[in-house]
Amino acid sequence: MLALRGWVDRAAREYPARLAMTVFAAVITLFTLLLLPPWATASGRSASIVDALFTATSAVCVTGLVVHDTATYWSEYGRVVILLGIKIGGLGVMTLASLLGLAVSRRLGLTQKLLTASETKTERLGEVGALLRTIIITATSIEVAIALLLFPRFLALGDPAGLAAWHAVFYGISSFNNAGFVPTEHGLMPFASDWLVLMPIAVGVFVGSLGFPVILNIMTHRRRRHHWIRSLSLHTKLTVTTSLGLLVGGALFIGALEWSNPATLGAQDGATRVLSSIFASVMPRSGGFSTVDVHEMHQETWLVTDALMFVGGGSASTAGGIKVTTLAVMLLAILSEARGDKDTDAFGRRIPRDTIRLAIAVVFMGATAVLVSCLALLRLTPFSMAEVLYEVISAFATVGLSTGITPDLPDPAKYWLSGLMFVGRVGVISVMGSLALRDRRRIVRFPEERPIVG
Repeated sequence: MLALRGWVDRAAREYPARLAMTVFAAVITLFTLLLLPPWATASGRSASIVDALFTATSAVCVTGLVVHDTATYWSEYGRVVILLGIKIGGLGVMTLASLLGLAVSRRLGLTQKLLTASETKTERLGEVGALLRTIIITATSIEVAIALLLFPRFLALGDPAGLAAWHAVFYGISSFNNAGFVPTEHGLMPFASDWLVLMPIAVGVFVGSLGFPVILNIMTHRRRRHHWIRSLSLHTKLTVTTSLGLLVGGALFIGALEWSNPATLGAQDGATRVLSSIFASVMPRSGGFSTVDVHEMHQETWLVTDALMFVGGGSASTAGGIKVTTLAVMLLAILSEARGDKDTDAFGRRIPRDTIRLAIAVVFMGATAVLVSCLALLRLTPFSMAEVLYEVISAFATVGLSTGITPDLPDPAKYWLSGLMFVGRVGVISVMGSLALRDRRRIVRFPEERPIVG
C-alpha cells in the first residue's frame, strides 16, 4: 500500500498528465468488462462490445450520451455499475484536475492558487490523500443533500420507499457529477412542471459545474463583514459571474426561441415554460438532462445550445467544454485590446499573459477537435450537419444532450464518439496541464517585429 501511494505521489509530481490518461483509460476498460456479462442487461443477452464501451466511457467521463435507454435496457446490476462509473469518474475528474491545477500553480510560482482558502493543509503536491479525502467528503455531502431533497417528492409521487430512495440517490449523484444519466424510463419529461424535482437537480448540476476549487473557496472562506465577496479568489469570481451570465442569457434566448413552439415549450403553461427555459439553460453546463424533446427544438435553439455546451462549466469540475474561465479570459483580453490597455485586468487583479496564451490554445484545440469529429461523422453517418454538430459538441463537452441520433449511429461512429468523450474529458485537462507545466526559458531572444493581424 505504501509502495502504491509512493508511486502515485511520484507520478503526480513528475507526470500528472500521463497519470490522468492512464488512470481513466484503465477505469473505462474495467467498467466496459463489467457491462459485458449477460446479467448486465434486462434481456439477459450480452451487450455488444461497442455498446458496453460507449456506455462505460459515457459513465466514467460523466457525459450521459446513451445508445440504449438506461432504465429499460440495463438490469439493476447494470444500472448500479453505471452509477459507480459516474461516481468514480466524477471524483477522478475533480481529483486529477485539481492536482494538475495545483501543479501548474506551483510551477508558475503562485502559492497554492487552487486551494487558497481551503483548510486541507495540502502544501505539497504529493499529498494526494488529503486532497482526495476533501473532495470525497465535499462531493458526497452535496450528493446526499440533493438526494434528501428529492426522496420525499418521489415518495409523494407514489414511488415505494426503496424505489424512491434509489431514484433520489441516482439523480443526486448524476446531477452533481453532471452525468445526465436517468434511472426512469422517460427521463425527466414527466416532471417538466415539477419544481420540487427539477430545481434540486438543476442546482446540483450548476454547483457541480462550478468546480471543486470554487466550491471549497466559498465554503471555507473566512467571512468578513462587507469584504467577503471582495476577498474571494479571482478564479471564483470569474467562474461564478460568467456562469450566472451564461445561465441568464441562455434562459432568455432558449425561452424566446421556443416559447411558441407547440412541440416543446408552446404546449406548456407560463410557469412551466419559465422553468423549462431555466432548466434548458443550466443543462449545457454539462448536465445533459432534458424535460422536452430536443429533436423537436428549432435549429436556432440547437445553435445556442451548441455555443453553451462548447463553453461548458468551471475548471477542475465534472463539467466539460473549454471552461467558463477560458471564455472570461478571452473576453477580457479582447476588451483590453479594444481599449488599448497593455494589461488584462479583472476584479482588481492583473491576468498574466501566459494565462491568455493558454486560453487561446484551449479554444483552438477544442474547436479543432470538434471540426475534425464533425468531418468524420458526416462521412460515417447519413445525418445532417446540424444534428452531427450537436452530437459532436455534446460528446466533446461531456454534456449528454442529443437530438436522438445516438442509438442509430453505426459502430465506427460510436467508437469515434467514445474516443471524443475520452479526449474531451481527460485529453484537454492533460494536454493543458502539460502545456502549462512547460516553462521553457530561452537565453537568446529574437528581435521583435509586429505582423499585420486582422
